[in-house]
Amino acid sequence: MATSSGLPSPQISVLFVCLGNICRSTMAEAVFRSLTHSNPQISRVDSAGTGGYHIGSAPDPRTMATLEENGIGDYEHGARKVQLSDFKDFDYVLAMDGDNLRDLQRLRLRAASKGADDAEGKGRVMLFGDFGGRKGEEVDDPYYGANDGFEIAYEQMVRFSKGFLREVLGETDKSDT
Repeated sequence: MATSSGLPSPQISVLFVCLGNICRSTMAEAVFRSLTHSNPQISRVDSAGTGGYHIGSAPDPRTMATLEENGIGDYEHGARKVQLSDFKDFDYVLAMDGDNLRDLQRLRLRAASKGADDAEGKGRVMLFGDFGGRKGEEVDDPYYGANDGFEIAYEQMVRFSKGFLREVLGETDKSDT
C-alpha cells in the first residue's frame, strides 16, 4: 500500500497488555490478527501481561472457546510479561484497563529514571478502549466471572480493533457499508 506521495505506507506494530496475559490481551491479539491478517501495514502483533503470574501458559480455556465460537480457531500463544524492550519494539502498547495503563506508565518512568535505553522508545502507551467510541472505556477482567464476561470482552475487542484501524490507518469497516 502506498501513500498519496507514492511512498510505501509505514508499517505499525501493536502490543496488547492486560494483567496475566491469558484472557483479555490474548483475546485482543487474536481478534486484531483475524481482522488484519492480510493488511500489509501491520508488521507485528503480540500480547503480554504486567504480571508474571502465568508465564508460558496457554490462554484461558474460556478465551479460546469464545474465540472459536466466533470463528477464530487457529490462535496459539504462551503468556509472557511485558519487557522494557516492548516500548522500543512496538508502535502502540495498548492497555486493557486503567490499572494496566498506570502499570505500563510506571514501568516506563522507572526504567527511564534508571537510564534504560529502551524506556522511552517509540511505543505510544494508550488505553485500548479509547478506540471504541467512548473515551476511557475499559475491558473488565472476565477471569473470575461467568462465561458472558468473555463474550462481552470479545465484542469490545472487535469494536476497539475496528476503531483503531479507522483512526490509525484510516480504514473503513466493510461490514458497516
